[in-house]
Amino acid sequence: MAEKKEVLNVAVLGATGMVGQRFIDILAKHPWFRVTAVAASPRSAGKTYEEAVGGRWKMDDPIPEDIKNLTVKNVNEVEAVASEVDFVFSAVDMTKDEIKKIEDAYAKTETPVVSNNSAHRWTPDVPMVVPEINPQHLEIIPYQKKRLGTTRGFVAVKPNCSIQSYAPVLTAWKAFRPYEVVATTYQAISGAGKNFDEWPEMNGNIIPFIGGEEEKSEKEPLRIWGHIADGQIVPADDIVITSQCIRVPILYGHTAAVFVKMKEKPTKEELIAAMEKFAGVPQELSLPSAPKQFIQYLQDDNRPQVALDVNYENGMGISVGRLREDTVYDWKFVGLSHNTLRGAAGGAVLCAELLYAQDYISKK
Repeated sequence: MAEKKEVLNVAVLGATGMVGQRFIDILAKHPWFRVTAVAASPRSAGKTYEEAVGGRWKMDDPIPEDIKNLTVKNVNEVEAVASEVDFVFSAVDMTKDEIKKIEDAYAKTETPVVSNNSAHRWTPDVPMVVPEINPQHLEIIPYQKKRLGTTRGFVAVKPNCSIQSYAPVLTAWKAFRPYEVVATTYQAISGAGKNFDEWPEMNGNIIPFIGGEEEKSEKEPLRIWGHIADGQIVPADDIVITSQCIRVPILYGHTAAVFVKMKEKPTKEELIAAMEKFAGVPQELSLPSAPKQFIQYLQDDNRPQVALDVNYENGMGISVGRLREDTVYDWKFVGLSHNTLRGAAGGAVLCAELLYAQDYISKK
């Protein structure tokens, strides 16, 4: 693991929702970050965290002892929350305009914001980062600080959970020049912030529509593969993706069935080797949340399976199987990722670790 760093105090905004709870669960054991403040809507403010969550705690582990008695703060009281912490994680449940406004407000208090939300994913000077894929996009932060008028505060975001099971694979295959992709994702109900008790109609059912998800699945990888020019991130234009996104009766785990056309003609062995060797800065730095092996390839025809593989590398790795030649496209495969770990809170925590390791975040 990377060298031990000074522990930073952090607040979780939107701490009572499912992603907020996942942040609390992950950070309870984190070596670098300590939750010292939790914030949520005005109706939760003033209650203890345990009271505010009530019977809605969705994690397998109980509420951490040092968190349950924290008094929930009003997330709209920006100065009061920001004054207590070095940076914040954002998982607030608001409209996109409200999220942009409140995340910018926290940044302007000189408090960095690492967000799970989609609101700022297309703000030209906000980095949207999968740490193994595009850590260089953090170099946009000085341009954002200039716009915000800050010296320390900024917003960084992670991309949508639905792309995690295939965008890393396509990145590993960059040398083979993929240029056309069809991706159908089969997405867990926790991606909607729900479990089966709250969404009984999902039992034994699929719903072939998730609002806004297909556009995110098609466009966000292009921004991740883009480059910085004139103070903004310019999306890649050498690849196109089309997708369908389907809600399935699974609690955790997004599966993708993917078809790819490539300009080069690799062998199956070359494709597998490229996946298994693929690593990035988080692995080089041995960041606390980084998977040792980012992508695993499973040879059995019936893998990956949610029941067997969703928690690979503590939910931070990607599992791939069924790689084979296709009669219309060049290759096809099935990918699997954990949607609330790698795809949501865990991905944001890894992003924060990278920001801290590279001195974008520090002690106030």
